[in-house]
Amino acid sequence: MANRKGERRERELVNRLDDAGFAVMRAPASGSATDRDLPDVLAGNGERFYAIEAKSSSGDPIYIDGDEVDALVYFAENFGATPRIAIRFDKEAWAFFDPDELYETPGGNLRVKRETALSRGVDILELAGESSQFRLDDLPTLT
Repeated sequence: MANRKGERRERELVNRLDDAGFAVMRAPASGSATDRDLPDVLAGNGERFYAIEAKSSSGDPIYIDGDEVDALVYFAENFGATPRIAIRFDKEAWAFFDPDELYETPGGNLRVKRETALSRGVDILELAGESSQFRLDDLPTLT
């Protein structure tokens, strides 16, 4: 059941990226259909190219296996793409992260809390280069 939900979320992500102007492809069954580790989604718009690992959950937080992230980064570097982790909590929009931006647990996995996804994640329009998000904590303080 969880696998079907994950596949449905990946297809949803593909559709959202397509709507944002990306040429996009979902890697069927990701790494399980082959001995090679593949990202869940490849997307490009002529200027930006991404290898994306997608994770979604109704719970909080979301954990991502460190070996899976290492494989994503390795693939992206060799393919000429930028690695991104796409996170979606139920009833929220997709949020995108550079793997280096995420908290690494003592066991070597990555963790994303809902509040982090909402406050620090990049949305699809910014991923496509169509907008820039500014956050209050990024603005200079007045003294």
